[in-house]
Amino acid sequence: MQHSQQLPKIIRAHLFISGRVQGVGYRYATVDTASQLGLTGWVRNLPDYRVEAVFEGAQEVVEEMIRWCHSGPPAAVVQEIVTEYEKPEGLRGFEVT
Repeated sequence: MQHSQQLPKIIRAHLFISGRVQGVGYRYATVDTASQLGLTGWVRNLPDYRVEAVFEGAQEVVEEMIRWCHSGPPAAVVQEIVTEYEKPEGLRGFEVT
């Protein structure tokens, strides 16, 4: 790693995703995509039919993941995403909870 570069800024994004996002493989596609990008965090279904997700990683990568969430897997229909930025917890791995 080059010493002249500063470390990427690590951020945490907490998303609430609305639309047709349960029963369409959204959580598993999210795990695959986040893992490929090297992000940590988790994703779960909520009782009100939304999906909740947390992503931690380099800012540019988290922003790329949020863009992916707006379309999701082919069967999903995403209507709205509410994103809150929080203090990173230093999560390990990415899982469905």
